[in-house]
Amino acid sequence: MCGIVGVLGKHEAAPILVEALKRLEYRGYDSAGIATVNDGVLDRRRAVGKLVNLSDRLVHEPLAGKSGIGHTRWATHGIPNEANAHPHQSGGVAVVHNGIIENFRDLRTMLAGHGFTTESETDTENVAMLAQHHIANGATPAEAVNQTIDMLEGAFALAFLFQGEQDLMIAARKGSPLAIGHGDGEMFVGSDAIALAPLTDRITYLEEGDRAILTRTSLEIRDKTGAVVERAVKTIQIESARVDKAGHKHFMAKEIAEQPTVLGHTLANYLDADGQITLPDPGIDFTKIERLTMVACGTAYLACLTAKYWFEQIARIPVEIDVASEFRYREPPITKGTAAVFVSQSGETADTLAALRYCAGKVDTIISVVNVPESSIARESDLSLPIHAGVEVGVASTKAFTCQLMVLLLMVLKAAHTRGQMSDEVLADHIASLKGVPALINTALEQNSAMQSAARKLAEARDVLFLGRGQMYPLAHEGALKLKEISYIHAEAYASGELKHGPIALVDKHVPVVVFAPKDNLFDKTVSNMQEVMARKGKVVLISDAEGLAEASDGTWASVEMPNCPDIVAPILYAIPAQLLAYHTAVAKGTDVDQPRNLAKSVTVE
Repeated sequence: MCGIVGVLGKHEAAPILVEALKRLEYRGYDSAGIATVNDGVLDRRRAVGKLVNLSDRLVHEPLAGKSGIGHTRWATHGIPNEANAHPHQSGGVAVVHNGIIENFRDLRTMLAGHGFTTESETDTENVAMLAQHHIANGATPAEAVNQTIDMLEGAFALAFLFQGEQDLMIAARKGSPLAIGHGDGEMFVGSDAIALAPLTDRITYLEEGDRAILTRTSLEIRDKTGAVVERAVKTIQIESARVDKAGHKHFMAKEIAEQPTVLGHTLANYLDADGQITLPDPGIDFTKIERLTMVACGTAYLACLTAKYWFEQIARIPVEIDVASEFRYREPPITKGTAAVFVSQSGETADTLAALRYCAGKVDTIISVVNVPESSIARESDLSLPIHAGVEVGVASTKAFTCQLMVLLLMVLKAAHTRGQMSDEVLADHIASLKGVPALINTALEQNSAMQSAARKLAEARDVLFLGRGQMYPLAHEGALKLKEISYIHAEAYASGELKHGPIALVDKHVPVVVFAPKDNLFDKTVSNMQEVMARKGKVVLISDAEGLAEASDGTWASVEMPNCPDIVAPILYAIPAQLLAYHTAVAKGTDVDQPRNLAKSVTVE
């Protein structure tokens, strides 16, 4: 979602702010701006569109000052235009905001009664006006911020800058992440440690409800009760926060290509010297788990759907999965012996975090599978399982998805063995299969030209169907989601066996149908459904192994060969063609692959 940076520094803030904002571009945005204090004077510059537009404006209208805040906005209230861009300013207060102020209409009405008029359609402008209102009534900046925050309903990460205050910044969080960076006579604020990585490697993560008062040499944090608290200063690994394309045209292409490497890292972090699966402390007693509830959004939800097959078939644990945005509003009853698993790349997904908090105190154990170990979801879990995917910049998740699958599969194998559902010998065979996944993916990536050829055909379509059975059913959904996300082609996924229950009515000569069908025990049934598509002139793109293609590729529109693999790892391997088809289709259509329209990397508001 929106990106926030703040600087109380020794050097001119404007270029530092813009460079930091560039590191947050992956979050998605439609406008950007900065504000600084120079010789006591508060001023700002804003621009619509890419950051280069803001940079251009700053060339012609420079903004001096060594104290500043910056923001990349992803529109919620109000269209993308300069008036709605952040920072918002009222009198001597400027503010940047990530989140949603739910009671902004009531606040706007109240402020109008005090003579305030708005220049934007945003909820955030009311925050600046509230703070200015309190300052005008005699409050100090810190008092004004406290009084303002006490009136806000919703979710927010906020950073305030004040006229006449060159050594003061105030930050606060409720529901949206915010971090403080410690420098040498400098202090920084960021919604993401990635933004702060070039500036400092010492980070303090604000907890829910925290409010922080920063100067260049001090940091005071108060919790939601107003009590002064200490929060740990943690050292982040600068190299892990580097963001570049490494010679690839797009971040997505780079991240697809990184999967053999990062999956190797994932395995290395969960397998000990003897090849046994080890989970971080305090671990999980799978013998006490009677049921799993898995909750996530988007691609992470599809990782859970895949894991449901594994947990039920291999570990014999019944699993319920739910879309996070629906879960807590259903108020589902939770029975004894239930463990809850929450999957999120960022660890800050608002709906998933809310679902986790609903489960707190109701389930026996809360487990999270995340890519950011210091995220809110990780910190609020009984056990956090990092996926070790490294920074993922492309909005469409690729390496995070396959690393999520790997960690979930490791959990399944650990559970099955612990519960007596799997012998030592079978476990060793499966671990050997997992160790072979990076090599299999390297082989799959060699089919890039075949994917590109098939994608050129898909790029001409308006509608595409994806089919799969068993473990390939979630992969069909993942393929459809990827195609929709970055190429803007309407795509739907169905279980192959559901074809005759309605979707076959959509099939004609204009509709490509992508079929995921490794030569497994469901292959014949999938091919039967595929033949029904071809009989109705549907254009089939068959993705299978050599044996499957030899048996069923006649008459297909296109085919892509995958290496033969053990059934248990097929969902991880077949994620590669799902990703590459979407990527090359988007490239063929000329869409913005890394930052597709209307989407953001981290959805931190409901």
